[in-house]
Amino acid sequence: MDANSPARAGRDPEETGDDLVVVTPKHPLRWVMVALVMVIAGFALSSVATNPNFQWPVVGRYLFDPIVLSGFLTTLWLTVVTMIIGVVLGIVLAVMRLSSSPIISGAAGAYLWFFRGTPMLVQLIFWYNLAALYPRYWLGLPLVDLTLFEGSFNDLITPYTAAILGLGLNEGAYMAEIVRAGIDSVDGGQKDAARALGMPRRQAMRRVILPQAMRFIVPPTGNQTIGMLKGTSIVSIVALSDLLYSVQTIYSRTFQTIPLLLVACFWYLVATTLLSIVQARIERHFARGDAGRGPARDEPPAVIRAETRPGG
Repeated sequence: MDANSPARAGRDPEETGDDLVVVTPKHPLRWVMVALVMVIAGFALSSVATNPNFQWPVVGRYLFDPIVLSGFLTTLWLTVVTMIIGVVLGIVLAVMRLSSSPIISGAAGAYLWFFRGTPMLVQLIFWYNLAALYPRYWLGLPLVDLTLFEGSFNDLITPYTAAILGLGLNEGAYMAEIVRAGIDSVDGGQKDAARALGMPRRQAMRRVILPQAMRFIVPPTGNQTIGMLKGTSIVSIVALSDLLYSVQTIYSRTFQTIPLLLVACFWYLVATTLLSIVQARIERHFARGDAGRGPARDEPPAVIRAETRPGG
């Protein structure tokens, strides 16, 4: 190295105009782990592909069976309806929970306490057997002895109704906590600014607080939607023809349990993958104004070393 070089003379490379060479740290253990994962994945895929007990021809035969596709559409429809109910109910309950009135806040807290504290399966069976408690329903004016309409709960509580009530009301309790946490995450100065502009509480919530809270609400809501899609399989207990119940009706006749379950897994994976893509797009949309977002990957800091140019 030349004696007049910046490194020997102790001069700052930036003052001399020399380039800075960024050296990335070496990670030999990472490559060992990559090779190990690839070997394990190769053995797993080979075992699954060559094992005749999986009965892949049967899987291909029933993959687009009309009964399976009908059950898959029922699962999607049930997921959409219950999530709409859960989101709307969650927003209402979150606002009630944040109310300064102890009665309103207490009522929302009691709702959350009950529906989060009891299993969804128990709630589903309860709604399905509601006619055992209330055989008939009616709506009218008791003072004038006027009945507008009445009927039997056995006719009202169908498997579809029980599934919507059981899943939707339960989801509303969890969505309420997600929305409440998102609202609390908004800086208090934003709320003070809305009040300073003379906005009523409802208008401030709709135009200032909720739009900023969406960045914190969307990710867990997407996770809840994916969880609800898979959780709808529980409605098979009330004989609702969703995806799982549809494949159960087939393998109860053919005794081909494993391939039919693989068919159900395939369609669940298709739906959850599409939902994950939609969730990622929505998250990017609401994160556009967040200038403080860091890089997607948590890479170790690079080591910066000053080197002279060849012949310098």
